[in-house]
Amino acid sequence: MGTSGGGILLLDKPQGPTSHDLVARTRRALGTRKVGHAGTLDPMATGLMILGVESSTRLLTYLVGLDKEYTATIRLGEATTTDDAEGEVTATADASGLADDAIRGAVAALTGELAQVPSTFSAIKVDGRRSYDRARAGEEVELKPRLVTVSAFDVIATRPQGEVIDLDVRVAVSSGTYVRALARDLGAALGVGGHLTALRRTRVGPFRVEDAADVEGDLAAALLDPATVARELFPVAELTPEQSLALAHGKRVSPGVPDAPVVAAIAPGGRLAGLVAVLDGNARVLVNFPTSEVLSS
Repeated sequence: MGTSGGGILLLDKPQGPTSHDLVARTRRALGTRKVGHAGTLDPMATGLMILGVESSTRLLTYLVGLDKEYTATIRLGEATTTDDAEGEVTATADASGLADDAIRGAVAALTGELAQVPSTFSAIKVDGRRSYDRARAGEEVELKPRLVTVSAFDVIATRPQGEVIDLDVRVAVSSGTYVRALARDLGAALGVGGHLTALRRTRVGPFRVEDAADVEGDLAAALLDPATVARELFPVAELTPEQSLALAHGKRVSPGVPDAPVVAAIAPGGRLAGLVAVLDGNARVLVNFPTSEVLSS
């Protein structure tokens, strides 16, 4: 089947497949090679992945940097090579004596703006190679800290499991934050080590996993119109037919909306004509979504 119009696809990733697996599955299901994503999830993780299909891949750049929310389980008392359950245990400690107040104090200290060192087993490139490739080859990898924001870090449940403690948590973070690193740093702060045993992404910007499609479902029917997605993210300029045609040819138009770095330009009929930057009342094209009908009119 074809997907001439494309769209944005919200998928609920199951545990096991890689993000690349889901992209490949979507390409086969929709009969197109042009599928991209707005951020991966580790194989052990589940939850919301956002994919772009056909021309809607042009929107993905504006989705990558959105804040995200997760539910997760952190095991205190064990540290691993990868900071999650897929790695080998490198150290253990008896965490059973940790007081709730100590745990909550350490959690509070990891809330707000932080200088976080990403996990060594991350996709960050070091001199052109992925950090996890270097780490798996036995190389010493030293990643620089970077500023991230943890706007919420809530302990939902504390579950003692012998000498370890499992914490069920909810976190809301800025793009680029590693929840695995939060688990590692929490365990280190408490002196017992820690790693992530479960992770589910529940939200990306305004998009929630409750609205996502099952990977085995009808993906074509689940595609969101790019105009619908753009309206969720940006201020909107409703264009006249003349403005829509001018924009399709890369000309500047005056859409009559307040200045903004990104505005969704909507053509008559509700189609997304493009994304524009509006300065001093004039719109400059950032991304165009022309159609053959517009270009030939």
